[in-house]
Amino acid sequence: MSSVEEVAARPAAAPADGSAGYRAGRTLPLRVEAVRQFRRRRTLVAFGILMVLPWVLVAAFLLGGDPDPSRAPGLVTVATASAMNFALFAMFVSVGFLLVVAVALFCGDTVASEASWSSLRYLLAAPVPRARLLRQKLIVSLGYAAAAVLTLPLMSLVAGAVAFGWGEVRLPAGGAVPVGTALGRMLIIVAFALVSQLVVAALAFLLSVTTDSPLGAVGGAVGLVIVSNILDAVTALGSWRDFLPTHWMYAWTDALQPQIQWTGMAKGTALSVAYSVVLFALAFRRFRDRDVVS
Repeated sequence: MSSVEEVAARPAAAPADGSAGYRAGRTLPLRVEAVRQFRRRRTLVAFGILMVLPWVLVAAFLLGGDPDPSRAPGLVTVATASAMNFALFAMFVSVGFLLVVAVALFCGDTVASEASWSSLRYLLAAPVPRARLLRQKLIVSLGYAAAAVLTLPLMSLVAGAVAFGWGEVRLPAGGAVPVGTALGRMLIIVAFALVSQLVVAALAFLLSVTTDSPLGAVGGAVGLVIVSNILDAVTALGSWRDFLPTHWMYAWTDALQPQIQWTGMAKGTALSVAYSVVLFALAFRRFRDRDVVS
């Protein structure tokens, strides 16, 4: 046997520090992926918009004056009553589109952008197992999406406290809720908003592993939400509308009744979780079998 063959036949030496060498569980740590996504321009722009919007709304109310009390009761008519009233109004005008765009941006851009930059195959060649790569990206993108949803009400509370003061929450239907009780209801509202956006996140994530175009993944998720909202307005569909992913998106307003109504939020939570589980499973299956060439 030649010296070259002898060297090739020897078992690989363990590292001097006693570590086991390559470990799939050590590839692409969450911290690394979080930093990579945080440095993206879309992350900074998205959070910048969510932090500026409440102040824009404050300026609009200060310039335009108090809402017209003769209008039909709604969150806009009591928006300037207190900081929490203002935060609830900001949620109402944002949850159907702005927050949808933010969630779709974080979850729809995460894989498709890597493919568009032709860096996805290099991550897999690192080698990072496919399931782990997708899981790490999903965890981080969901984390940023949740942070985006939380940023709006938190900044709205700050802006509302500065502009309108801190006090009890006036309900659109009449009456008021003490601050302590209102804070508990605000937590319920934000929690339901997070759950209701899960279906948007799952749909955007599925599109992200299907296409190499980040704009296509984000736009596709937002577009399907818009179509769902349009169909929800067609009353001729009757009870079929209950199965639309956006039908229960505003069910959190039931928490603003003198007595909280849980039925709508329970149905919305069950529907959103069911849709998201199926869509996330399809995303992992699609990525497992995908021929990654970019």
